[in-house]
Amino acid sequence: MRILLFSGKGGVGKTSVAAATGVRLSQLGYKTLVMSVDPAHSLADSFDLGGALFHGSTGDPKSIHDNLWIQEVNIQREIKRHWSEITGYITSVLKTSGLSEVEAEEMAIFPGMEELSAMMYVNQYRAEKQFDVIVLDCAPTAESLRFVSLPTTLEWYAKHVFKLQRRVMKAVRPIVNRLGPIEAPPDSYFGNLQSLFQKIQGIDTLLEDPQITSVRLVTNAEKMVLRETQRAFVYFCLHGLTVDQVIVNRVLPDQITDPFFEGWRKTQRGVIREIEAYFAPLPVSTVPLFNHEVLGYEGLRELSDRLYGFDVDPAQVTRAEKSYSFAVVDGQYEVRLRMPFVQKAEIGLFKKADELVVEVGTNRRHIGLPTSMAALVPTKARLEQDMLVIGLRSAT
Repeated sequence: MRILLFSGKGGVGKTSVAAATGVRLSQLGYKTLVMSVDPAHSLADSFDLGGALFHGSTGDPKSIHDNLWIQEVNIQREIKRHWSEITGYITSVLKTSGLSEVEAEEMAIFPGMEELSAMMYVNQYRAEKQFDVIVLDCAPTAESLRFVSLPTTLEWYAKHVFKLQRRVMKAVRPIVNRLGPIEAPPDSYFGNLQSLFQKIQGIDTLLEDPQITSVRLVTNAEKMVLRETQRAFVYFCLHGLTVDQVIVNRVLPDQITDPFFEGWRKTQRGVIREIEAYFAPLPVSTVPLFNHEVLGYEGLRELSDRLYGFDVDPAQVTRAEKSYSFAVVDGQYEVRLRMPFVQKAEIGLFKKADELVVEVGTNRRHIGLPTSMAALVPTKARLEQDMLVIGLRSAT
C-alpha cells in the first residue's frame, strides 16, 4: 500500500490537488481512498457533493466513482467509538468547574483526536488490504506536523509515563476519591488509552518508510507561502518523512496578456525560480490558474491532467532517501540528519537516555539510537551543505 500525504499553507489549493491525485490514481486502476485529516473538512466540497449528500454522515468511506472513495473523519462518531471513557471523564471534571453539559462536552474534544482517529483508520485499512493507495489531505502546515509527530510523542508517553501513571493512580485512587475535590480517573480510562496506543502501533514506521509514504508539499508562487513551505520541509525531514515533490499551484498561464497582471507574473516567475533552486533536486511541478473554480469529478480530472499529464503515475516511488542515518567515520560515531534551510545557531541538541533530541525552533525530534550508540553523548555538530552531522563519543 502507498500513502501520499499532501500538506501546505492554508488556502494554497491543497485539497483540490489531493483530490485530483485521487482521481488520477483511480483512473490508473488503483483502489484509492482520499481521506481528509483537516478538522475543517472541504474534501466533499471539492467533489461538489453538497451537504445533503455527504456532510453529517457517519464518516465511513464513500464510493463516488470507479476505484475511488473519499472519507471525512467524523469526530463525534469517533468519540463514541474510541474516546468514550476519556471524554466522559474529562467532561465530568469540566462540569465541576461550572461549565454546562454542552460546554463541557465541547471542551472535551481536545486537539489531536481527529489526527489520531485518521491514523487508526490508516492502520486498519493497511491490515485489511482494503485500498492500494491512501491520499491524506492534511490540515495546514502546523497541524500536519502535529499529525506526523503524534506517533513518536505517544510512543514515548506509553514507554516512559503511562504504565507508571496507571500503577500510581491505582494505588492512590481511593484516597483521592475520598479527599480530593474531584474523582480520580477510573482504570477504564487508562484501559481506553492503552487500546488507542495499540490501534496506532506501527504507524510511525509506515510514515517513515519512503517505500510506503511520500509527502507532497503544495504551495503558491508567493514569498510568504514559500517561507512556510521551506519550514514545512525542514520539519518533515526532522520527523523522518520523505518529501518527494513540490507542487506550485495557481500559476498565471501564458495566455493571460493583460498588462494589469504583468507585475504579478514577474513576481511569480521569480518565486518559482527561487523554489526550484531551494528544493533541488526535488521535482517542482506547476499547475496553472484556471478560469473557473475547480469543482466536481470532471473539474478535478482536468486538474489532474494539468498536473500529471497523461503518462505520470502519482503512486510511483521517486525518492527513497532517508532523512537521517547512522555511521562510523574514522572511528567516530555520527548521526546524519538532513536539515535544509536552517542555520547552525537555530539548532539545539541534547541526549536523553537512549535518545538524541534535536530541536529546531519549537519543534523537537526524538531519534532513538541503536544499541551500539545508546551510551554515547553528542560532542559536536557541523553543517555540510544541508546535512547536519552530529558526532558522538563515549561519556567516560
